[in-house]
Formats: sequence, C-alpha cells, structure tokens
Amino acid sequence: MGRYAFGVDVGGTSVKMGLFDETGTILDKWEIPTRKENKGASVLPDVARSLLAKMAEKGIQEKDLVGIGVGAPGPVDDEGTLVSGAVNIGWEPFNIPKAMHAYINVPIKAANDANAAAYGEMWQGGGKGFNSIVAVTLGTGVGGGIIINGELLAGATGAGGEIGHMHMVDDETESCNCGNRGCMEQYASATGIARLARRRLEKDDEPSVLREGKVSAKTVFDGVKAGDKVAVEIAEEFGEYLGKGLAMIASVLNPEAFIISGGVSKAGEILFSFIEPPFHKYVFRHCGNAKFVLATLGNDAGIYGAAGLVLR
Repeated sequence: MGRYAFGVDVGGTSVKMGLFDETGTILDKWEIPTRKENKGASVLPDVARSLLAKMAEKGIQEKDLVGIGVGAPGPVDDEGTLVSGAVNIGWEPFNIPKAMHAYINVPIKAANDANAAAYGEMWQGGGKGFNSIVAVTLGTGVGGGIIINGELLAGATGAGGEIGHMHMVDDETESCNCGNRGCMEQYASATGIARLARRRLEKDDEPSVLREGKVSAKTVFDGVKAGDKVAVEIAEEFGEYLGKGLAMIASVLNPEAFIISGGVSKAGEILFSFIEPPFHKYVFRHCGNAKFVLATLGNDAGIYGAAGLVLR
C-alpha cells in the first residue's frame, strides 16, 4: 500500500480537508462545518473524527500516513503554535500539532492559512517550477505568503507575509480594518478597488458604465475590457498602488514570481497590464525579473499547501 497525507484548511465557516498520495495527487476532498461555540473547542476534535472516519473508509492506518498538515486563520510560528489566537473561530493561543496528537499519532505540521495556500500554489499550482515566490491574495483584503528557497517565512511571531498592511498613503483619512490608515489593502483589495471607483465617480460627471449600477472590482474590470475610460483610470490607480508595493517587496525578497489569487484575480491576465508598468518603474533593477502568474488551485490551495507541509 502507498503512503498518504491529509491537508486541513480551517476556515471560519467550514473546514476543508483533502487526502493526498505521496506524489501530491489529490484522492478525495470534503468539508465539515466549523463549530465555533465555546471558543472553538469542538473544531480539532471534529477534524480528528472526520480524518479517522476517512482512514477507516479507505483502509488507511496510522503507519500509512506521512503526516497531517493544518492551515489556521492566524499567525502560526515555526513550531506550529497559533501565536495570538484566531479571532474568527474564537481560538486562543495554543500549539496545534500538540493538540492534534491527542487524537491521532502521526507527524503534524501547522502554518498560517495564507502561507499554506502560498505553499500549495508553489508546490502544485500556478507557482509550480519556482522555488522562491510571493503569493498575493486579492480578496476582501490583501493577503500574502512568502516562500524563499522552498521554505515558508512565518516570521518571529507568525505574522510574516501580511503585505496588505504595508503603508502606501500618508494622508488617508479612512481607517483600515487593522486600525492604521493608508494600508495597501485599502486600494488593491476588491473592497479597495470599489472604494477607488466611488471616489473617482464622485470627482466629476464623466460618462461611465460604472454609473449604471453597483460598483465592484468586477464591474471595474468589466468596464476596462469594454474600453470604458473611467474604469481604465481606476484600474491604473489600483495598479500604481499594487505595482509599487510589490516592487518594494521584490527589492527585499527577490522572488522568482508573484502568484496572484483571490476574487480580483478572476479578471485574468489583464490585471498584469496595470501592475507590471509601475512594478518595473519602482523595483531595484536586479530584482525586476520576477514573473507575474495567476494562481490555479482556487479554494483548494489551502489543503494542497497543508498537505505539502508534510509531503514536500
């Protein structure tokens, strides 16, 4: 019999799980609800029960498992400790592998969920073939994951890769969700792009398809594809902020590639035409050969990356 690994991606609504063979091929995937009552006390026992049930179903014993990887929504250090808890689940700080070992005795590794997703994209997704990447998630916020020479960079307190909270604008009057003002995610996330659009539309009465309904990142890039002048201006402003921010990151980390995921990435490679010019304008030239690539694993990136923590 071959050897296997489980990848677990703990989210605020559901826990996604995948069974992989030792080559990294996914064999099965499923999910269970995240039960958050009592500070999330049921989450890991529920996960363990589900994994043990899957092992029984497939005839897999503990000795057949290379291990289990877990992605968690909070800062996780190199020892697998959730350093400051996970607010959207109610978890307080604890060591994830140690807690899981109470239910199943195999090697267990844990990482921040965005870092795990980055690892998945490098291992089996859009970043396959690269060894040093920065994954950039453009969703409700802007998330990031850093992998250099095949190693995840979690940082001293597990908060490495929080690129959405790089300071970009000094005179911003609105606060970011983190409490600071002028963070990258206020301009480059899906909500940030919609915010840029509303500000632009309020500036004058120039005709635009964006005046016809609810403004969103999707309607902005649909407008760009239709040749709408105002939509193009908004996309250029978005690209200026993101391209400049990624240039700063490249000048520090010198990655081979940026892997772009999240809802905004559904606009496709047209994004790159707005990100790459400012990136090349601001980047230190010896770090400017980084490629821009779309992620390919979608919502499965987290389970791939979690499994990759023990398989790769």
